[in-house]
Amino acid sequence: MMRLAPYIQIARLDHWIKNVFVIPGVVLALFFYPDRMDAGMVWPILLGLFATCLIASSNYVINEILDAERDRHHPVKKHRPIPSGKVHYGIAYAEWIILAVIGIGLSFTISMPMGITGSLLWIMGTLYNIPPVRLKDVPYADVLSESVNNPLRMALGWYAVGLTVPPTASILLAYWMFGAFLMATKRFAEYRSINDPERAARYRSSFRWYNEERLLVSILFYASLFAMFAAVFITRYKIEEVLATPLVAYAMAYYLHLGFKEKSPAQYPERLWREKKLMLLCLGAFLLCGALLFVKFPAFEQFLVPWHTPPS
Repeated sequence: MMRLAPYIQIARLDHWIKNVFVIPGVVLALFFYPDRMDAGMVWPILLGLFATCLIASSNYVINEILDAERDRHHPVKKHRPIPSGKVHYGIAYAEWIILAVIGIGLSFTISMPMGITGSLLWIMGTLYNIPPVRLKDVPYADVLSESVNNPLRMALGWYAVGLTVPPTASILLAYWMFGAFLMATKRFAEYRSINDPERAARYRSSFRWYNEERLLVSILFYASLFAMFAAVFITRYKIEEVLATPLVAYAMAYYLHLGFKEKSPAQYPERLWREKKLMLLCLGAFLLCGALLFVKFPAFEQFLVPWHTPPS
């Protein structure tokens, strides 16, 4: 008799918490279009969130299938259902397709832009995992292609409110680079945890190029670009968000600190909710950023304006 538990496990329902990155898209949509705020938007948002989770699970399944051989070289992932022989490959491939069809189909019931964005989320999963492209094996492309799911999730939240125009590019780029910062820190934590370059390369091909120095430099690069793109959004649309930047920076610094810890929790984003201090920092940063979108401090805005306007 087939056991269902391993097939549920490879869909990584515990990773669905990552889809919380959809919520800022909803908040951003309501900032630009406050007239959309009514009870009727709740159902499309919940349906969109569920569809996003199914699409993400489809990508997780193909990731589990194609990474099984390499996962056998990882001290923890070797115990996953496929590397340990608990899953039939044919059924797993069917699960991959069924989850994608249902998730993308639900996205299209909300709107055409929602469906297209959901499809892009799935396509990026195939490009990331499936040969001959398999971007996860290419240094830097592995981080950038995985983290592009962040702005795609934000767009899904935006379109779930019922909008058809795209979100502003500055915040999408900032969100992408923020995700790249998180993913590069995860790579850094993985590399340090394996602590054996040859074994690390057998587990992940990009580790043939990466080392601690290169990963740390890339982390700084992504964090800097996040700050720059976020500054474009702040100065153009909502200067009050400057007040939240110290808390956001502290949360990012603390996350990087976790990347240096032995058996770092940064390796397993789905378990980060157990890190109470990090969760409090992230919740505080999110609530503060969200609140500042909807308040106005004229005196503060005037304080940041140059005292003398230069001659034209």
